Parts: sequence; C-alpha cells; structure tokens
Amino acid sequence: MKRYILGFGLLLSLPALTACEKFLDVNNNPNNPVVSTPNFLLPGIIANGIQTQMFTALRTPYITQYVVSRTANSGGNDQYFFTNAQSTNTFNYSYFQSGGNIPTMQKAAEAEGSVYYIGAGKIMQAMILAHATDMLGDIPYSEAYQGGANFTPKYDSQQQIYATINKLCDEGVVEMSKPASAQVRPFYSTSPSESGDILYKGDAAKWVRLAYALKARQAQHLTKKTSYDPNAVLALCDKAFQSTADDAQINFQTAIAPLSNTTNIFGVTRANFGTATFSSNIVKYLNGTTYPGVIDPRFGILTPTNSQGIDPGRGTSTTANLTPGTTNITDFYGGWYARDLGYYEAITYHELKFIEAEAAFLAGNKLRAFNALRAGITAHMKKVGAGGSYSPPAVTFPVILDGQITAYLASAALPQNETALTLRHIMEQKYIAMFLNPDSWSDLRRYDFRSDLYVNFLYPTYSGNTIPPLTGNKFPRRLLPGATEVTVNPNAIAALYNEAGVAVGTTAGDQEYVTKNLWFDRP
Repeated sequence: MKRYILGFGLLLSLPALTACEKFLDVNNNPNNPVVSTPNFLLPGIIANGIQTQMFTALRTPYITQYVVSRTANSGGNDQYFFTNAQSTNTFNYSYFQSGGNIPTMQKAAEAEGSVYYIGAGKIMQAMILAHATDMLGDIPYSEAYQGGANFTPKYDSQQQIYATINKLCDEGVVEMSKPASAQVRPFYSTSPSESGDILYKGDAAKWVRLAYALKARQAQHLTKKTSYDPNAVLALCDKAFQSTADDAQINFQTAIAPLSNTTNIFGVTRANFGTATFSSNIVKYLNGTTYPGVIDPRFGILTPTNSQGIDPGRGTSTTANLTPGTTNITDFYGGWYARDLGYYEAITYHELKFIEAEAAFLAGNKLRAFNALRAGITAHMKKVGAGGSYSPPAVTFPVILDGQITAYLASAALPQNETALTLRHIMEQKYIAMFLNPDSWSDLRRYDFRSDLYVNFLYPTYSGNTIPPLTGNKFPRRLLPGATEVTVNPNAIAALYNEAGVAVGTTAGDQEYVTKNLWFDRP
C-alpha cells in the first residue's frame, strides 16, 4: 500500500534487476509499455484528479445536509460519525491515481518541449492539492512522489500548501500563455484515439481561466484572515471563467469492456446512494417553505417534487417508487445530478459568480455583488434547466424557461436592489447552486455553520447504541486521515493528532480531531 503515496516506486526499482535483464527484455509487452508520452498520461490525470472531488462527495453531502440517511440512528456521516476508511479515496486519488503521474508527465513533456502539458500538469496538481488540503488539512507535497526513496513523506502545513497552490497556478498560466508554436506535440487529438486535453479539447486559454478560478476559490476561503483582500479576489475573478462553457467537469459514459465504473458516482447503476434521501435543509429552499409561496424552478430538477425532505438522524420508511421492481429505490435517483450519464462539476462559472458576489459584498461594492448574485443564479438555472428524459431510472426533467428565471429573481427569495442585499442571500443561493459539491463544506466551516446564514441547517439527532462521534454540538471541520496513511505513515499521522492536541488511536481522539479548525478556517 506504500505505493499509494509515491506512485512509481516499483517502476523506479526496475533498473536494479540486472540479473533478469534479458528475461525482462524477452517478455516486454509492446501493448503495455512502462513509459508513455504526455498525451496518454494527461487524460488519466484530468479524469482522476477531478474524480478526487467526486469520491469525497460520497461523504460531504451528508455533512452539508444535501442528503441524509433513510435509516434513523444509523451512526452515519449525516450524524457526524466518521471512519478513516471513508477518507482513503480522497487521499489515494490525490496521490496514487492522479498526482503520482504528474511528475512523470511533466518530465516527458519537458524533454520534448510540450509546454502546454507542463502547464496542465501544474494546474491539475494545484487543483488536486487544493481539494485534498481543504478536506484533510496538512498533507504531503515537498517530500511526495519520491518512489522507494521515501515511503513516509512529511506532511506540509496547510498554509504552505496554499502558497504552493498559488505558485503552481501562476507557473501553469505562464506555460499556457505561450504561443502554440512553442508546443511540440498536439495538445489534443482524436486520432488514432482521443488523447491529450480531454477537459478543454486543446483550448489553452480555458486552462488559464481555470487557474484563476481556482486561485479565486482558495483566496475566498481565507475570509477569517486579517490578510484577506476582497478586491484581490475580484481581480482574480476578472481573469477567470467567462461563461458556463468554461466549467471544469467530467462527463460520464456507458461502460463498454474493458471499461468499467464509467457511469455517475451518484447514479443508480453504481448504487452508492440507495440508502440516502434528500435532507429537509435543501428541500425547504426549493419547495416554498423557506420563502412561502416561492417555488424554486429547480424543484423537480435538483430533487423530485415528491421529495419531502428528512431531518438528519430521523430516518424514514417512505420511499419514492421511481422504478418498480428495481433495488435501491430512493428519490435521490430522481435528481438531475444522479443521472447515470450526467457530469461531475469540479469548479464552475456559477460558483465563480457567487465568489464574486461575496467578495464584492465584503468589499462594500454592493452593486457588483447584486449583479453577480443574479448572474450566478441565472447561469445555474440555465445549465440544469435544459430538460430531457434519462434512464435509468426513467426520469423526465422540465425545462426552466427564461420567464421562470425572471419571476424567481423578482420574488421574495431575493433582494430587488443592492441596498436590500445581505450576506445570507449570497450564501443561501450559492449553497443551492453548489448542490453536492464538497466545497460547500468550506463555506459552512468558515462561517461557522451560522444559523442566520443557513436557516434550515439542523444539528443532527442521535439516540442509537453506537457512540456518537461528536459531543457538545460541535461541527466537523476535517475528515479523518485516510486508512492507508494510518498504516503506512503512522508517525506523520501521530504528529497531526499531537498538533491538534488530541489522543492518537482512540475513539475520543478521533471525535475531537474532526472538530479541530483547519488553518484556512482560523483567524
């Protein structure tokens, strides 16, 4: 399991096997090479790098109360019960599945002079580190990716990781801003098979905008810091995404051998959410409860209109029978983001507009904040409001008409001028539009789960036999370290617990550990 951190330790050790050199030469498989060109490495880096966020989203939607367990007192994530195993995907996808391939790709790209591959590697590395540190806290980087030379890398502080993210983005922008004539290998190709930039199909300018969008997101996380500068965030927003066409997302596809697990992580085929239903928190925003008489046009899209919404910990015996005769029947699979062949969003234009709205509000520029808020709502509604029928299960989603968007913007759910704008309006609408995205947890944490901003949010109830992980109505601030690291790099994990001031290897220690604020979440 040590190779999960450092990627290519086994590959680096092959030259030492001189006694078997001739045997290995005879048995080399030309269809399974031990080295590759950048265009065949980048697709996996992109797909797995974005999937790092996707796999974390198996956990965080319960924390942020987009979904809850259908079983009362289950001791699940919606009741703030966590295990190390639940963090393993977040860690392993960051290092083994995606990040571990970046140094190899960059080295090959540098050797042949393919500058866009170098830039894409830096920006993807920044995205991977940003997500991992926001979920886990301190993580390895300066000593990572060394193969057999170091199976137990030290953990860099989150403050240092944030600085590294900015540096990588800036360096990536430099590479992506070079002329196409500086690029030796095609950045994207469909022949003889698709390779290279599967994210933006070879558009280097979109990579530049992605880098600035990521920098804006991370800078906006620091609202508790005295160094926070909302005008600097706004300057980053100006250089970032310009429309929904810039969204960083992966699209799912039907699994055809030898491919497997290519459908949606939220979808019915992979059946990860068969025991989940929508929380009362999100349903109340959509069905006219929070703002009486105001039905959000996304009701019937984000959640089915027959979704009742359940409080965390309460459970329900009710199921929405969407597909008679099938297993895992739940209303969750009637939502837009649960389409088997839908997409997973990492960072989007509508998120950026809410970042802009919040930063402008904090800068005292309420007019810009007001306009950005409306633009974010509109962009999200247009994106999920395209309509269409999808299977499985058989679900038809309505089209959101321009008139419906106009009516919602004019409703009691929103301010009608910049003077009436409040921070609640911005964070509430961002929460709705960031449906299932793990970064909603970052917002909740830095605003301390404030009941005046998130008015439907409930502290979960629990009366089961399993010992609840949190006491004193504390909220979770971080995930536990991944199970592989607990085994492979125990000294580093012990240092994390010691820094947090909690006992190592005990249930009580774990209970307290997850409630400790991360660096970005502290003044």
